[in-house]
Amino acid sequence: MAAPENQNKNQLQIQLRPEVADGKYSNLAMIGHGPNEFLIDFIFAAPGMPQAPVVGRIIMSPENAKQLMFALTDNVKKYEAQFGEIQPRGGKNPGIGNN
Repeated sequence: MAAPENQNKNQLQIQLRPEVADGKYSNLAMIGHGPNEFLIDFIFAAPGMPQAPVVGRIIMSPENAKQLMFALTDNVKKYEAQFGEIQPRGGKNPGIGNN
C-alpha cells in the first residue's frame, strides 16, 4: 500500500489565482526563439484598430515548448474528432507569427 502514498507526494498541486482565472482572449500569437528559450506573445487584434496589445507573454525552455507543441497537437486532434475539422480562415497559419 506504499504506492498510493508515494503517488500523492509526487503529484503537483496546481494553483489558479483569481486574477488569472478569468483568462485573456487572444486572436494572434507571435513566437520568437533564441538558443535557450522560446518567447510567445499572445495578442488581441481588434478589427479596425491600429494597435494590438500584448495580453500575455510566456517564456519557456525549448524542451517545454516542444511538450506544448505535442499537447496542442493532441488536443486539436481530440477537438476535431468531437466537433469536426477546424477550417483556417484567410491563409495557411492566420493568427500565428514567427519571429
